[in-house]
Amino acid sequence: MPSRIEQEKQTVERMVRLYCRKKEGNKQLCPQCEELLGYARIRLSRCPFGENKSTCRQCSIHCYKPEMKERMRKVMRYAGPRMLLYHPVAAIRHLWQEYVHQYLTKRFGVPRQEQHKQ
Repeated sequence: MPSRIEQEKQTVERMVRLYCRKKEGNKQLCPQCEELLGYARIRLSRCPFGENKSTCRQCSIHCYKPEMKERMRKVMRYAGPRMLLYHPVAAIRHLWQEYVHQYLTKRFGVPRQEQHKQ
């Protein structure tokens, strides 16, 4: 079973590829999408929370540069809903992880990431 970070990398790659193929009409990743994907992989590799991370949307640390954050937001806004059609297992896993993080935060008052630091 792939690690949490590897799963996130795969999900991000699927989303970027879906965006580039369907929204931009490219058969292969364009240079801008390839740059964004490379940037996202590096950020995920350096995540200070490691295997205990939540989804990036719920993270307390926003490690993307503003320009890249905006580009990724556009990709996710387009590809997110379509992931249920093209990659349903990855989409459901991602939504489940967000749900669990929200539940733990509401139930115990401390995000899973913060519990790991203590």
